[in-house]
Amino acid sequence: MAIHSITVTVNGSREYLTVPSHVTLLQMLRERLALTGTKNGCEAGECGACTVLVDGEPVNSCMMLAVEADGREVTTVEGLAREGQLSPLQEAFVAHNAVQCGFCTPGVLISARALLERNPHPSGEEIREALVGNLCRCTGYLRIVQAVQAAAEEGGAK
Repeated sequence: MAIHSITVTVNGSREYLTVPSHVTLLQMLRERLALTGTKNGCEAGECGACTVLVDGEPVNSCMMLAVEADGREVTTVEGLAREGQLSPLQEAFVAHNAVQCGFCTPGVLISARALLERNPHPSGEEIREALVGNLCRCTGYLRIVQAVQAAAEEGGAK
């Protein structure tokens, strides 16, 4: 089994790690860096619970090897809050009761963040399209869409 030395910036912090070839980005984040906000759902890239941003683009971290993150910038749900303060997007999720069990929430927040970064004023249809890869069993999506719309109205990508 090959071991690789990688350097990855996670939530603004440069990390120097050695990882086996087979370790996924999800495993590295959760097991090596203790960033457990990123959830392990289906391990097949279908549910979106493990979504993180890699160089600003949403990625299913269960489908990406840790070695592929070498030299790249990764943002997890833990990286959305700043200095102990929830981001406007996270605040909108709270205000609109867009969270029930919370398992899908980290991936949904990351996908919504990516959408608002590239389109600060999305329509409801554009929000639903951006979140198509994130499955939620509890909320029925209406409150999630409303929260993203509210965050967009307040300039809530950051």
